[in-house]
Parts: sequence; structure tokens; C-alpha cells
Amino acid sequence: MFFKPSRLWYTLSETEAVTEEEVKETVPETSSEAPTEAVEEATEAVEKAATEAVKKTATVTKKETKDKWGIAHIYSSYNNTIIHITDLTGAETVALSSGGQHVTADRYESSPFAAMKASGSVVGAAKAKGFTALHIKVRAVGGVGSRVPGPGAQAAIRALARGGFKIGRIDDVTPIPHDTTRKKGGKRGRRV
Repeated sequence: MFFKPSRLWYTLSETEAVTEEEVKETVPETSSEAPTEAVEEATEAVEKAATEAVKKTATVTKKETKDKWGIAHIYSSYNNTIIHITDLTGAETVALSSGGQHVTADRYESSPFAAMKASGSVVGAAKAKGFTALHIKVRAVGGVGSRVPGPGAQAAIRALARGGFKIGRIDDVTPIPHDTTRKKGGKRGRRV
């Protein structure tokens, strides 16, 4: 097909022509005229119903309650797990429990089960005093000891979260010395 100046340079394909005819058929003839009174009344009624619905939802929404924040100090070593909840200043103790209070054998004091039990008892006491949210500070032995929290730390955090508290920050506050005292064991280390 060569370009002829006398012909239109663009022609519709068969599919374009068919769809154009269909569109012309479906468009009502009254659409170009001004809207009738019935249509205006219907739109006003819809707008009125929408504004009423917005007003109702505004009154039904929950009032924002002020959360009462506390700090959960979790000390987790390989011998025990201690969970201590204080107020935000850290000066007033809200609840305190350790893994050793909830198991009978010494070897289970640091276990995740004991940490969960200790967290459960602390959760009940803190809820009774009105606390709804907690920041968590996890501490290992640190210093010349281990800088890795014991096995009960993760279980304690999970138990606090499942207790219904809103969790804020989770910080590691293990004391790490920049220079330190000499580690025990002597020059040649611990001989077994």
C-alpha cells in the first residue's frame, strides 16, 4: 500500500470500525442533555446517605487509650533466667520472677520452660497493676563471662509478647568492657 495524497493517510481496520459502531450504539442520546430532576434527587440522596455513614463511623471508632509503659529486664545466663519488670524510670519494681522458682531441679533453672513459667507469673502481676506495653532489655553475663544470652531469653520474650503486652524496643544491654580485669584460670588456662 503506497501513500496517495488524495486518500486519507489513516484508515480504520475492520475491528476498529466494528468497535466504534458498537460504542456509538450503546451511548444514550440523552447523555448530552442536562440531567433531569430525578437524577439530581437520586445523587443528593446518595450524598446525604454517605455523609450520615461517615458521621456514624466517626462516633463508633475506638477511643485511643493511653498505654502504660514499663521495662522488662531479662537477665539470661546458663544457670538461670531472671525477669524483672519496672516502671519507665527503673526505680520501682512491678514484678520479679526467676526460672529457679518454677522448677525443682537446679539443672532446669535456665531452660526455656522455666523462663516461660517465670514470664507467665510476671505477666499476671504487671497486668494487675495496669501495665499494657513493655520495652525489653536483654542482658547476658557479660564482662569476662559470656556475651551471648542463655537459652531462656528468647522464650521469655515470646511469653511476654503472648501475654498481651504491646512490645516497644528490644535492646541488648550486656555489659561489654573496653578494657577488663584478668579472666580467671591463670596463665595456662583451666586444666581439666
